[in-house]
Amino acid sequence: MSAAVKLSEIYLYPVKSLAGIKVNYWQVTEKGLEYDRKWMLVDQNQHFLSQRQLPKMALIKTAISSDQLILTAPAMEPLAVPLRSSGGQALETVIWQDRCLAYRVSEIADQWLSAFLDRQCQLVYQAQDSIRYVDPRYARATDQTAFSDGFPFLLISENSLHFLNRQMHQDFPMSRFRPNLVVSGCASFAEDSWRTISIGEIRFRLPKPCSRCAITTIDPQTGLTGKEPLQTLNRIRKWNQQVFFGQNALHDNVGRLNVGDRLSIHSTGPNQPPLA
Repeated sequence: MSAAVKLSEIYLYPVKSLAGIKVNYWQVTEKGLEYDRKWMLVDQNQHFLSQRQLPKMALIKTAISSDQLILTAPAMEPLAVPLRSSGGQALETVIWQDRCLAYRVSEIADQWLSAFLDRQCQLVYQAQDSIRYVDPRYARATDQTAFSDGFPFLLISENSLHFLNRQMHQDFPMSRFRPNLVVSGCASFAEDSWRTISIGEIRFRLPKPCSRCAITTIDPQTGLTGKEPLQTLNRIRKWNQQVFFGQNALHDNVGRLNVGDRLSIHSTGPNQPPLA
């Protein structure tokens, strides 16, 4: 393996399942990248909403400007949300098997999102002092995340995507797969064997591969759905009736990540999933 494995891209997704933001450096907090999945949309039963139900969510862009989160969408005026919200109606929300305390942002935000998505929904945020622990089967008792599906980080190597694109005869962008951390300088799927690594000053554990769902079939530019990459992943990356691409990751410390940071591999293990 090349000695020059590096962090090549960083992405955060302020609102769960909306478009992400590509940055050159970012702070890592106890919950992961600062502001990553701090907000999410919920339905009238307080269950989280995602592109699985509403592919049009892919068309809502996010940006961070000074002390505001800015949402933009086709034919809509921009919506500004305070980065450091306080107050709002408290709700018990549901993310998969987890019940999480969240707070409503505002009626204006709810109306804006409901109008664009043509679905009644509410925008909620996780308060700074709210804690959601990671599944203890894969994590330490202190590991936290915000409103991610389950882990604070998803890591994918550039060459894994290059390999998949060759198999599909496509040129899908990395944004299709919604990683937080993209790395270069290693073989395709080298990350399957990594268990503990460090990137710059942050140390990571990689306890579990990421199983992929229909969100990967949604074109982030158009919101339209196709068959790939799941059709090809079913052929080359299937195990235990699921398909896998990328590795979930947990972090041991806070600090800052920078594009170009060197990645060091501290321990490896059998490939997960166990594919050749």
